[in-house]
Amino acid sequence: MRSKLFVPASRPELFEKALAGDADALSFDLEDSVQESRKAEARRTLRAFLRDLAARPHGKVVIVRVNGLGTPHFEADVAAVAGPGVDLINLPKPESAADVRAAAAIVARHEAERGLAGSIGILANIESPRGLRLAVEIAAADPRVVGLQLGLGDLFEPYGLDRSDARAVHAMQLAVRLAAAEAGVWACDTVYGTVKDPEGFTREAETARRLGFVGKSCIHPTQVPLANAVFRPSDAEIAAAARVVDAARGAEARGVGGYLLGGPTIGIPL
Repeated sequence: MRSKLFVPASRPELFEKALAGDADALSFDLEDSVQESRKAEARRTLRAFLRDLAARPHGKVVIVRVNGLGTPHFEADVAAVAGPGVDLINLPKPESAADVRAAAAIVARHEAERGLAGSIGILANIESPRGLRLAVEIAAADPRVVGLQLGLGDLFEPYGLDRSDARAVHAMQLAVRLAAAEAGVWACDTVYGTVKDPEGFTREAETARRLGFVGKSCIHPTQVPLANAVFRPSDAEIAAAARVVDAARGAEARGVGGYLLGGPTIGIPL
């Protein structure tokens, strides 16, 4: 999931365009990009689209960012979108493992009503100081949690932190990535809000890739090719991985546990 493009659920004219684009994942947003007065309308529109989408191949990871657990919209959002067309529910602002478990129980209940068997995962956002402190517990709270997503807008702006401070951004990226690693899930990087700064987006994405993030969130289609380019393995990396696979097969055939491949000894993980 190199690129994850946010698509406002209140903008149905963008749905098919996003589906035809190059983003690996689409995150249909019922939360921040939808005005309070249009929440119900957006929910109905997205529900109809997802029902149609489930019946046709499309090759995308389909994510829905619902409204937070403490809002009056959360359960209505889940009830509307829980179905075979959705891969992940993006849970905003969880503050504890208990929040995640409560959300997972609601997802499970609506899945059961539709005859689904636990197919929808949870992507939990880390976007508050408490959420950051408890990120490992949040990531490990329920088997449905498959990943963490860093959200710097809500984590930085209310507290006067400078979003343009690369050192602060790096510290948050590292903290979330290590929490995900401890819990055994993947991590997706935050959005970069300045659409007309492709160099800044690329620099931040490159940092995220070096830290082991799987990809980066995008708020505009022009950011998608930038993320795809950064998170695509290079030809040299692909060739090196193929050499390791070939060498591992040869070592296994010879009954050798460790082997050399032009550098450090490579061994089978125990």
